[in-house]
This record gives sequence, structure tokens and C-alpha cells, in this order.
Amino acid sequence: MKAINAKITGVLVRGSRIDVCDNSGAKRVFLVSVKGAKTRKGRYPSAGIGDLLKVSVIQGSQDIRKQLVPAILVRQRKEFTRPDGTRVKFEDNAVVICKDEKGNPKGTIFKGPIAKEVPQRWPAVGKVAKIIV
Repeated sequence: MKAINAKITGVLVRGSRIDVCDNSGAKRVFLVSVKGAKTRKGRYPSAGIGDLLKVSVIQGSQDIRKQLVPAILVRQRKEFTRPDGTRVKFEDNAVVICKDEKGNPKGTIFKGPIAKEVPQRWPAVGKVAKIIV
């Protein structure tokens, strides 16, 4: 996992419900934790684009429901700033379900665009993505 140059604002906290944008069988997930997040005592860790999350599947196919799976956040509604000064925001918050903690995606097709910061940090996700913004 590499570092990202952009200033990513952490927006999603524990308990957030997020849509899934791949064909892994999950439709909606519940954010349980953010891997590697460091915060002040009593503050919920927040997730931004490209972060590895631990999520619980709340909607989807029967075989994947009620399981704790790793996921990567690929879109967020809150705008963030890139090093060249451009600001980017998406219509929705979306994640991609992973097979393991190394960021290998479970699905083979991603619906919608993906921020270009994600393939910088997770090359396996970039190989599957069609639209990178």
C-alpha cells in the first residue's frame, strides 16, 4: 500500500452505510472499522478515498450476507483536493469488496468511475477499473 499525494478528507465514520460498486454479490455494506487509522481518544476513525476498510455486508446475495469482509473506498461525496489544485467529488460513496487484505478485488466488473488515487495505492483495483477519473 502506497501513500497518496492528495489531501483526502476523511468523511465516513464507523456505522456508515455505503453502496458497493462491483459484482461481488454485495449491494450495501456497514462500515465497521478503518485499517491503520490513528485518532484522538474517543474520536471515531474516518475513511477517505483509497482507505482499506473492514465492512459487514447488510444487503446482497445470501452467501455473502452477514460476513465481515475487507473493502476499499473508491468514491466519496465530500470533495477533496488534488496536488494540482483541482477539487474532485462524486455523486455517491462507493466501495469495492476485496478477497484479502492485500487489495485484490473480489468482483470482475466495477460500475461507475473510480478516483485515480485508488489505482496509485492499490494497483490490482486499477487493472479491473474501466473509468478512472
